Amino acid sequence: MSALKPLQVDIVSDVVCPWCYIGKRRIENALALAGEVPVDIRWRPFFLNPWVPREGISRDEYLTAKFGSVEAYKGIAGRVVAAAGEEGLTYRPDLVKRQPNTTDCHRLIHWAEHDPSGDKSSAMKQRLMELYFREGGDLTDANVLVQAAAACGMDADSVRKRLATDEDVELISTQAREASDKGISGVPTFVFAGKYAVSGAQPAEQLARAIRQVSAEVNAQAAE
Repeated sequence: MSALKPLQVDIVSDVVCPWCYIGKRRIENALALAGEVPVDIRWRPFFLNPWVPREGISRDEYLTAKFGSVEAYKGIAGRVVAAAGEEGLTYRPDLVKRQPNTTDCHRLIHWAEHDPSGDKSSAMKQRLMELYFREGGDLTDANVLVQAAAACGMDADSVRKRLATDEDVELISTQAREASDKGISGVPTFVFAGKYAVSGAQPAEQLARAIRQVSAEVNAQAAE
């Protein structure tokens, strides 16, 4: 029997989206459930808050603009904190003091994917999310981003120099715009084999079922 063709899964998400944080854990659990299917994961950018300037804004200013007040978010946050906890994740909204524009985060993930020593994009995505949700890290601070990259095995000096330029800013903006143009308005969105999309942080079992079904279809077509 010939080997299965790897299933490409494009995950459109943002590092400051709590449901993307939860969704990342769920797709990882789904991959474990459907371990017999080879999968090629690719992280794709999305701007949850495209109006936030490159230098970021205070968290209180952001919550007031988006939810009406800081207090209004607390009820919403409680539900998300609980959902994260069910997946073994920690979300500490009280620690978050600054709301970043995520262009630089997406640049880092893109560079991590193409790192000379191998694809580090999933590790980079995870570290940035942990910094934001678990540690209240300031993702507008170049030093924080460089340390995150170094922790994932990337060259710190190179990353620092690249962050100081506009390298791949237009690329990230274009990819995020393409996602919106394709009708993606909620994240995370999981795109299987470039044609089947599942929106939202769906349960691992449901994602595993989609992985198996689309893989079977792709491989059946390849065998024809």
